[in-house]
Parts: sequence; structure tokens; C-alpha cells
Amino acid sequence: MKRIAITLGEPNGIGPEIAVKAAVELHGSVELVLVGDEYLVQQHAERYARQLRPVRFEPGAPVDGPALRFVDVPALPESAFRPGETLPEAGMAIVSYVRAAVGLAQQGLVDAVIGCPHSETAIHRAGIRFSGYPGLIAELTGTPEERVFLMLVSPELRIGHVTLHERLQGALDRINTQLVVDAAVAVIEATKALGIMQPKLGVFGINPHAGEDGLFGDDDQLITVPAVHRLREMGYAVDGPGGADLMLSQRRHDVYLAMYHDQGHIPIKLLSPLTASALSVGSGILFSSVGHGCAYDIAGKGVADPKATIRTARMLAGIAQ
Repeated sequence: MKRIAITLGEPNGIGPEIAVKAAVELHGSVELVLVGDEYLVQQHAERYARQLRPVRFEPGAPVDGPALRFVDVPALPESAFRPGETLPEAGMAIVSYVRAAVGLAQQGLVDAVIGCPHSETAIHRAGIRFSGYPGLIAELTGTPEERVFLMLVSPELRIGHVTLHERLQGALDRINTQLVVDAAVAVIEATKALGIMQPKLGVFGINPHAGEDGLFGDDDQLITVPAVHRLREMGYAVDGPGGADLMLSQRRHDVYLAMYHDQGHIPIKLLSPLTASALSVGSGILFSSVGHGCAYDIAGKGVADPKATIRTARMLAGIAQ
């Protein structure tokens, strides 16, 4: 049975609730180890997982009866546990939980890590530079930040991203042939890890219609066309660059590569608003978050849907449908 660490995410959002609900749903098929403040695990277990007894995770130690295993990461003062509020203490806790979970993966104690939904605002209020989980995973694993990429996976689509959370003009200025090649390789190898051994990649163009042979700019002729040629020389099955709209309408590929955030996020969120998984690829750590936010508006109300978290855990464990 695969063992996956799952952080509580934004403790004042729905993270703790969906983590515990997922552990209940997957009990017996995927072993989830919750990572976060013990009092949060205890509170949410009492409410959502009465059939599972919270037990501290000890590698190799037998556990009697159904258990909810967790690693205690004391990070959030109880006075700062205020569901629905955006607080700097919670931002610090989010990062502390991920740091501990990645440490478990680096020690070989878990096979993969899931980060429950976070709040970039809370993290920034804590004074921590943060532009999404990929950058944090890069820092924690000692991988250059520009070599860790985001790949969204849903039941309908798989789309990787060359750039992510940054000003669009800055992203366009930063895209070059080598960056496109690196992102493509990371995305293709991640797709193989998901069970598609010879994936076919479709590369989106930077400009509409991939520049239309220079009619809409020469960025693609200078950047994405050489990248595709290089990838083919490396032995990968790659098409493009092509217009994102045309490629997505044809659906002839196993996975796609978007140049910037909205080019990849919009189709995924349109088709799978609550079921997408967000993998950080290229770091050597199998890490994924979910494709939705921390939902402050329903935090603490007991109505959060753990579907995306459950699907992500099954995917990482290799038993996805």
C-alpha cells in the first residue's frame, strides 16, 4: 500500500476538513499521513473521522485497529485558529507543514506528498516570498526554481506550464527555447510516471495561431519552433507549436504544454473546476496539490467536498481510474 503525506494546507480554510475526510474515504487502499498541528488533527478527526483513532506516525510501528496517522507540526497558535480569516500565523503554518512533509519524502518515509489548498495572501502576510507550490518545492529540494514546473491533471486534460504565477509581460520575457525544452521534458516524464509510457505532447504557441508564420510576431519562430525540433531530436513524440484553441479542440495528444498561467489553467478549470490535481514536476519529489482554493467562505461548516483530494491521492498511488 502506498503511503502519502498530506499537509493540512491553510488551517483556517477547508484544508484540515478535506484531509481528514480523504483519509476516511481511502482507508484500506491508500495510507494517508496527515501533517500539521496535532490539535487540528484531533478536532477534525472527532468531527469527521470518529471511526479512525488519531495516532502519531512512527515508521515501522504497528497500529492496532483503524487509525488516522499524523505527524505533529506545532506551527499555528490555537488563538490563530479562526476559520474564514486570513492571518499571517496561518501563512507560516502552511509553509511549515509542507516543509515537514517534503522532509518525510526525502527520508523515504512516504511515497508522495499532497498539499491541501493554501492561501498565497496568508503566506505573504507572514513575510514569506511565495509564488505557488512549485517554487516552494524547488527551494525545499534544492532544485533551481526555474526547473520546477506545474502540471494540471484532470479527468479530461493534462496541461503543463512553462511559466506560472508572474506578471504576463515578465513571463513572456523569460520564455526561451531551453526553458520550453526543460518544461516539456519534466511534463513528459511526469506523464510517464502516471502510466502513459509513450505520451504524445502538444506544444502551444506563444502567440495566437503560434504566430501564423510571423504574421502575429516571430516569438514562436525564434523560441517554440526550435524547442519542438530539439525535443524531437531527443526522441520525444511532440507536435507543434500550434494554437492552443485548435490543439484543444482536436484533442489528439496525451498532454499539452502551455506557455503561461491562463493559457493552461482556463481550460482545466472550465472542464474540471473541482477535480483537477496540480503536480509540481521536475524536483524529484512526487508532489501535488489540488486545483481549487482554500474556500474561506465555507471553512468550518462541514460541507467541503474532498473529491479532488481523493482523486489526487489515488492518482499518486497509481490506482486512479
